Amino acid sequence: MTHRLKVVATEPLLSSFVFAVERRTVTDGDETFERDVATHRGAVAILAIDDRNRVGVIRQYRATIDTELWEIPAGTIDAGEDDDFAVAKRELAEEMGIAADRWQRFARTLNSPGWTNQVMHLFEARDLTEVERTPLGPEERRSSIAWWDEAAVRAYLDSDQPIDATTALAFHHYLLLHGHH
Repeated sequence: MTHRLKVVATEPLLSSFVFAVERRTVTDGDETFERDVATHRGAVAILAIDDRNRVGVIRQYRATIDTELWEIPAGTIDAGEDDDFAVAKRELAEEMGIAADRWQRFARTLNSPGWTNQVMHLFEARDLTEVERTPLGPEERRSSIAWWDEAAVRAYLDSDQPIDATTALAFHHYLLLHGHH
């Protein structure tokens, strides 16, 4: 006889503007157990590729690891937003000062399903033009932007430092587009 695991109750533990934490009670037949889960509205990330085949990256401070990281532009889907594509366009303009005429979704990932339900929507953006950059928050205002060619992308992937998983996935996508693994 098979049992179906099922969430039967949730208890809010924490709520913030970015995520919430809830304790979920799960049943499996006669057994009951609890899991704490970070719930998240989702996020977007953008692999912006310019007409010289370079990738746009942003270096910004991350309090979670108390250091700066190079990442592709990304952002959270805010409360009341349900169009991840519109969020991607907004984030690319805010963080990089870039608009794109050609877009393609290339992945939807679960960042770490063992503890969060966050879905990351990844887009490739091309045919870029400059627009007003409107960084939000102290991290974005102090951030720096760069455009990396294939050699710089490969060097970053080959380094021994931890890399943001979404950025690593996007960089591998970029290399595959050019027939390099």
